[in-house]
Amino acid sequence: MDEQIKKILIYALPILFAIALHEAAHAYAAKYFGDKTAYQQGRMTLNPLSHIDLFGTILIPILLFLQFGVGIGYAKPVPVNFGNLRHPKRDMAWVALAGPAANFVMAVLWGLFGIALFVFSANESFFIEMVKAGVKVNLAILAFNLLPIPPLDGGRIVVSLLPHQYAYKYSKLEPYGFFIVLGLAMLPIFNFWGIWMQPVMGVAEVIVQWVLTPFLVLLG
Repeated sequence: MDEQIKKILIYALPILFAIALHEAAHAYAAKYFGDKTAYQQGRMTLNPLSHIDLFGTILIPILLFLQFGVGIGYAKPVPVNFGNLRHPKRDMAWVALAGPAANFVMAVLWGLFGIALFVFSANESFFIEMVKAGVKVNLAILAFNLLPIPPLDGGRIVVSLLPHQYAYKYSKLEPYGFFIVLGLAMLPIFNFWGIWMQPVMGVAEVIVQWVLTPFLVLLG
């Protein structure tokens, strides 16, 4: 029981930061490209309570954790009126990409925090495990959201890149997108973790390590 509580405490802060930054990044990008809907609704904030969704943030992660040992879900979607964007079809991709990009940056920041712990000889296992959790959680959220199924960010990017006639048809998947993802995740024949999550997370982790390399070199 103590170990379970410790694990919850280790993951709580990274998950809350990851969710808040991801959604706030969507809101900021939407405002930058011309739509103030999310900003006006108070979603351009790092307060996690503004972004938590009962179904996506709590229930789905628990189900996936019980099934696969990895709890991944989604927060309350940031409202974006794509018609308000200066170039709706093009800017949709940038608004969608802002969330995963924010998680990538957060993974790098957790890595830098780990380096700082090393520099100051703060070898407390709790914080070291939190650093690992911070990197892992953000890369997992990045990979999950890049699935090319709307309304996930990857799906929105695909819609933005497709020609208009195909983009319109592909966007019709959006009301069923999360059910499709859940179905794929729970089908034993579809190795959701091995086919998608591990490869994408692996590539992202290599890039994070590459970004951190100059700091590691400076430490000698």
